[in-house]
Amino acid sequence: MMTTLAALFGALPLVLSGGDGSELRQPLGITIVGGLVMSQLLTLYTTPVVYLFFDRLRLAFFA
Repeated sequence: MMTTLAALFGALPLVLSGGDGSELRQPLGITIVGGLVMSQLLTLYTTPVVYLFFDRLRLAFFA
């Protein structure tokens, strides 16, 4: 989570900056930030679900 936040804060200047060429850099920054946020959310929610699935599967076969 700390690594994702560090990368996210590193990409924020791409999103928020203005000036020459910012119309080319801003979509890249938005894509990076959006991808980092989505991957973090998916990781935080799917990892426990997959763990519970395999735990219940183990209990069904060995209980």
